[in-house]
Amino acid sequence: MIQWLQFPKCSVVSTFVECYWLIEKRKRAQSFEFPMLNPDPCGHLIMSPEDQSYSYNFGGNIECGFGDHILFPHLQTLQLDHSSPFIHLGIKFKVGAFYAIKIPGFGHPTLDQVAAVDLQALLAMSKLEVVDLLSLARKDSALCRDNLDSVLVRWLTQFHHDKYGELTSRVLKVIDIEPIARLGELLHCSQRTLERAFSKTTGFTLKQCQSMNRLEAMLEYLYSRSKEEIDWAEVACRFGFSDQPHLIRYLKSQLGLTPAKYAIDRGLTIDAYGDISNYVHEST
Repeated sequence: MIQWLQFPKCSVVSTFVECYWLIEKRKRAQSFEFPMLNPDPCGHLIMSPEDQSYSYNFGGNIECGFGDHILFPHLQTLQLDHSSPFIHLGIKFKVGAFYAIKIPGFGHPTLDQVAAVDLQALLAMSKLEVVDLLSLARKDSALCRDNLDSVLVRWLTQFHHDKYGELTSRVLKVIDIEPIARLGELLHCSQRTLERAFSKTTGFTLKQCQSMNRLEAMLEYLYSRSKEEIDWAEVACRFGFSDQPHLIRYLKSQLGLTPAKYAIDRGLTIDAYGDISNYVHEST
């Protein structure tokens, strides 16, 4: 298994892009074949060989296709099909970025969808250039990052955050460290204005975003501990749940797993696109 993550160096690109990532499964590599992808407030533009299939299972609603595609922000855990060898080179956009960018053919914001994308039309990239980027990504992650910066800066220069996007960017800096009820006062606007601006740019509420961020932080905490080390009452207290039953209900609703089941199968629940450090089960 090959994987890496790089951050854009271009200031224009970094206004909208969180990071670039690569994940590749080669023949004979051992990994989870049908991992679960955590809820994600970010969207991803994913470059893949044109004959390579993809499949995302949104609670029984399967979105599938071939080649390059966009995974829009999703509020639910979804299942991936990683049973065959594959390579994905991804661009992870910041929360609310798609509102400013306005991808042709899609309303804004768009949630819980996967869609094929024509990179030649969107980024003025030929099929050969995509093939070359995938090849470069295997060899040199830093050079691949620089090439992606060069491609994206030509596209992203035309976009700018409006007042709603600017307010959302300010919210995102403090949403995980301040109570939602205090954010309006902290950012010098009414709470109603804040909620409307955030929903307009992202498609979800402040509470939903905070919940997704909390889930990610909690799973990272659990990944670093063995099953025997996990004290679920302590976990509930650490991550702001009123009690252990509240945590149990939350995990079942978000992941479809009880804490006891998660402690056994936690490797099946990942954030492969943008935080891939815990994805690999075994490589050969």
